[in-house]
Amino acid sequence: MPAPAFLRLPERSGKPRRHGVTGVIDGGLPLPDVRAILESTAVFIDVWKFGWGTAFIDAALDAKLALLGEHEVIACPGGTLLEVAALQGRAEECLEWMGTCGFSQVEVSDGLGLLGQEAKAALIRRAATSFTVVAEVGMKEPTSLLSPATWVELARADLDAGAATVIAEGRESGTVGLYAPDASVRTDVVEALLDHVGAEHLQFEAPRKDQQAWLIRHIGPEVNLANVAPREALGLEALRVGLRADTALAVHEHTPAMR
Repeated sequence: MPAPAFLRLPERSGKPRRHGVTGVIDGGLPLPDVRAILESTAVFIDVWKFGWGTAFIDAALDAKLALLGEHEVIACPGGTLLEVAALQGRAEECLEWMGTCGFSQVEVSDGLGLLGQEAKAALIRRAATSFTVVAEVGMKEPTSLLSPATWVELARADLDAGAATVIAEGRESGTVGLYAPDASVRTDVVEALLDHVGAEHLQFEAPRKDQQAWLIRHIGPEVNLANVAPREALGLEALRVGLRADTALAVHEHTPAMR
């Protein structure tokens, strides 16, 4: 059956995307589930992150990486894995292993707050010689609240060190970092990052539908989003193009009526 074309929807860029990126997080999905998700929604998924350190212990890693390659989805290990390796003095071995596996993108973070900005910058510079680097800003501890100015300072430092993009921390819970404990968006942080870093250099972790909808309404359908549940990639795309009530009015308010 041919794809329907009777609605006017926002134009979405195709792969490889620089804007409107959707990054999903795999917390240990079985291989058959990964295959099924990619077969149905890979066109809407740009980055597949192996959450936390699961890439290191996932027996299906090689098979998953092969599937991701077939569907032109970028594979990326979670930042915590490299943090742990760095704390054990094994960052170089970790990066070599990631390269051997076939990862082309790595995440550099300091969510545990144990590396420090100087060591993080050095790790970004080293990783950037072999990989595309996404650097995460924000703390995983709910009580560690960074000021908007600090978010901007850290994001700019990561970009200066060689990161291609900065990810604003939200975890898989959506209740830390960029978000308050009630999962509401810290609008002052978002505004500061947009004003002083720029949407084109940012990805926002947004695991919850209400957070995704807020960011789409506030920034637009081409906002870069991460930490999306793999099974919700299609639902997120519907949000982006205004096919769900949460974003329909914002996306289509200036669309001329079809006659």
